[in-house]
Amino acid sequence: MGEQDVQEEAVKEKQDGAQGNAVQQHEFDDLKGDAKETVSKDIEFLLDIPVEITVQLGTTRMLIKDLLQLGQGSVVEMDKLAGEPMEILANSRLVARGEVVVVNEKFGVRLTDIISPTERLTRLK
Repeated sequence: MGEQDVQEEAVKEKQDGAQGNAVQQHEFDDLKGDAKETVSKDIEFLLDIPVEITVQLGTTRMLIKDLLQLGQGSVVEMDKLAGEPMEILANSRLVARGEVVVVNEKFGVRLTDIISPTERLTRLK
C-alpha cells in the first residue's frame, strides 16, 4: 500500500465517520551519516552476545527400562564410529565438525569442517 493509498484511506475513514485511531502523516528525516559506521556499531553489539558451544560425541536411543538399569561401569554405545568427526553446535545448531585433541590436559576440538551458511539455512527448513 503506497503513501497515497494510506492518505486516501484516512480521508475515507473521516468521511464515513469510522471510529478508531486517527491516521497522521509523518515526515521522516533523510538518512544521514555513514552506513558502514552504523553496521559496525550493530556488529559490535552482536559480538557481546553469549553463545553456548557444545561438542556432540554421538547420540543413542534406549528404552527407559534400559536407562534405569545403567550403573557405574555401564557402557552406552553411540551412533558414531571411533575417529569420526564430532559435531560442534552453537545454541543447538550445527556449525562445524572437528576432531578431539588434548590441550594442556584438557579436551579440545580441532575444526576440520565449517558448515556453510547455505547449508545451515537448508537444515533449518
